[in-house]
Amino acid sequence: MSTVDANRVILTGENWVIRLSNQDSDIFTTNATFWRILSSPGGPGHVLYLKSELTEGHWRIYSDNIAMARWLQSTVLGAINAELLDRTIPVTDAQFSKSGDARDFWTERLDAHNEQIVLTWYEMGEPLLVHTQPNAIPGRPYGMCTVLVPAFGARRREHARRLSRRPPDAGCEPGFSSRSRRACRPIARR
Repeated sequence: MSTVDANRVILTGENWVIRLSNQDSDIFTTNATFWRILSSPGGPGHVLYLKSELTEGHWRIYSDNIAMARWLQSTVLGAINAELLDRTIPVTDAQFSKSGDARDFWTERLDAHNEQIVLTWYEMGEPLLVHTQPNAIPGRPYGMCTVLVPAFGARRREHARRLSRRPPDAGCEPGFSSRSRRACRPIARR
């Protein structure tokens, strides 16, 4: 039996996340969320929101579609992380490319003026299907239908410098040891 969800789809695309830590905790040395948007009110495009020790703990935003990046920042992502509601964070123009096979590893690259950032996920786990309704979590007006692919390893490289750590274990899905995840997600709102 199939069911049609009555909520309005406002976004379809992919969202890859890397959260690295020196220890098993929620204190991250890197918090990177990459989006490849196929459809949204801001149009299609790519965006990386990045906060790390190399950005001195400040958010940086890289995108090939500033309207989409700002829309995502002011809606879905801002509902998840209030720090990103700050529209004074500059958006740097960037070009994006990808490589790999999500069964084994996946790499997202961005090239901006004098900068290159490479994000890689590897040691992929079995996919999970997650569905949440809008307002299921207080303060989050958006629901999502997500195919979640856990990655047990992640790496971030900026310029010629490479930092590699294991994602922390705390607070993850049972049987998984990662906060690095890939999700293809339609986002819905009532």
